[in-house]
Order: sequence, then C-alpha cells, then structure tokens
Amino acid sequence: MRAVTVRDRSAGIAGLSLTELEHPHAAENDVVVRVHAAGFTPGELDWPATWTDRAGRDRTPSVPGHELSGVVVQLGYGTTGLTVGQRVFGLGDWARDGSLAEYTAVEARNLAPLPADVDPTVAAALPISGLTAWQGLFDHGHLTTGRTVLIHGAAGGVGSLAVQLAHDAGARVIGTGRAHSRETVLGLGADAFVDLHGDRLEDIGEVDLVLDVLGGEILDRSTALVRAGGTVVTIAEPPRVRPENGRAVFFVVEPDRARLSDLVRRVRDGRLRPLVGDVRPLSEAPDAFAPGKRAPGKTIIRVAED
Repeated sequence: MRAVTVRDRSAGIAGLSLTELEHPHAAENDVVVRVHAAGFTPGELDWPATWTDRAGRDRTPSVPGHELSGVVVQLGYGTTGLTVGQRVFGLGDWARDGSLAEYTAVEARNLAPLPADVDPTVAAALPISGLTAWQGLFDHGHLTTGRTVLIHGAAGGVGSLAVQLAHDAGARVIGTGRAHSRETVLGLGADAFVDLHGDRLEDIGEVDLVLDVLGGEILDRSTALVRAGGTVVTIAEPPRVRPENGRAVFFVVEPDRARLSDLVRRVRDGRLRPLVGDVRPLSEAPDAFAPGKRAPGKTIIRVAED
C-alpha cells in the first residue's frame, strides 16, 4: 500500500516521503480501515511517539496522521461493536502507524460509526479538534450555562469547535486570534473577539475559564484573568503560573467513541461545523506539513474516494 513515512528525525519535514509499505495487520481488538480521508497535526514530527513505541524502541519508518475516516475492511480477533463494510471515523493511537496511508490498523474502541450523509473530509477534521475542545471545556473546565470562557486560537481547529460548543452550551464566549479572524470567530458564535496583536488582553476582565492552545506568555498572562474558583485549561504545555484560588490543568486528548458519536450528531444537525481548509491528495501530504503551505482551516488529505 502507499503511505507517507518518516525515517530521519533530524531531517524534519524534509524527511517525509510517499513510500510503499506492507498492508497492516489487525491485532486483537483492532480493525483495519481503508482510509478515505485523514487529518494530521503539524507538530507531530516533534512528538516522541512518532519515533518510538511505548517501550521506547525505534519504530521508524513510521506513518504520521492520527485522524481518519474510512471503511472497515478487516476485524481482529475479539473485535466487537464494528463490522466489515461499516463507515467509521476516529482517532488512532499516538504510538502506532497513523492515517496518512491507504490502510491503517486502529483499536476498535477509538472509532465511531460515520453516518452516510457526513462527508469523509469533514469527519476527518473532527476527532482530535472536537474531542480536545469538548474535554477541555467540559471534562476539565466544567463549563456551564452563563459562565464566561476565554478561548485562545479561536479560529483554529480546536478553538473554532470550542467556540461553537461553548456557545451552544449557553456560555459567554470571548475568542482571541489575529485581526483577520475576527469575523470568522464572531460568526461561529463568539460574543467578543480580542486581537492578540492589537488589543490589550488585560482589558477583557474576569473570566471563569481559559481554554488555551498557545502556551508561553499568553498562557501566563491569561492566568491573572481567572476569577476565584475558575480554571485555566491548556493543551500547549504544563502551566508555569496558576490562578489565585483556582485550578490549572494540562491535558492530552483521549479517544472517546460515545463523544465522537455525539459530535457527529451535532454536525448532522448543523450545530457544529469543522473548518476544513485545503483538501489534498495523499501524494501532496508531505508538502502539506510545511508551515507556509497551509491555508486557513484544517488541511485534510483525501486518500481514497468514498
């Protein structure tokens, strides 16, 4: 099968190439999926799990990409809950070969059924960003109706979905980003927008929750905005500063079949819209990792036709 692989950590993006690999094997509780569309995270080449398995052993050549939609073509021993021929989408394991390939093996529990009326490119943009947004807002941030949430990177993959989910939950939403994203963020349901390069972050006032994807100075400064009993939640780095009389949480997204099913229902109902940017063929996936080559929205790799 064709797959995008990396072999040399020091080569960075230049080490990505389209190669031929053996067809994956379905281990116990796995399924093999014929991939229709795949998503990736630009920073994956810096993740330790891209290069080593859970025991710390080199696993190159490895296949990046951890979001996918496609069709189940094989069941591993003991696999339940899915059937051959079923459309699915979900999140692959960090320390296994990923979705930038014609076929990939995934734990069945990490996948959810994909309704026939949801485009596979939209589905592939949903798993990491949607689960991260939900878990950050509600599982870790305990956001409820009437509370105020500050969402950094509100036009990005995670932020754009978080704005919509928080708005739908009845929260007051303040989004941040670059000035050109203002109308996009307000159109997604934010009540206010802050240009991080032109507006003063400190003028926002107190908030109940900060959802951060940026880290660094912005994360540090945001902590001072959290009112007593509030929370800072970040996926960028462990917080260096904690809010006074509040909580600070750093987390990594976890697979959740039930939540994926809920998110895709929201997509079907028109209550949630992933922002899809470029859609490229598998042959252009290595080029899509380059920072200057990415368009607004999440880049999706179309691997095969539905």
